[in-house]
Amino acid sequence: MNIIKFTSKTTLKLNNIKYKGYLIGDLPPSFGFKYNNKKQGIYQWFNYKGLTWVVDKEHWSTLL
Repeated sequence: MNIIKFTSKTTLKLNNIKYKGYLIGDLPPSFGFKYNNKKQGIYQWFNYKGLTWVVDKEHWSTLL
């Protein structure tokens, strides 16, 4: 069972992994690609309650 806990309006924890919520116009520049010139991009996300949720940078290694 997935457990969602909101820690603020734009951050949440889903199964003890921190996510940050972005509006569509505020997405980081690394959004939407996996690798580009040896730079890691953001390629995993989900949409919930009007925001695009991306794993917080300190938890990236848990998804790789």
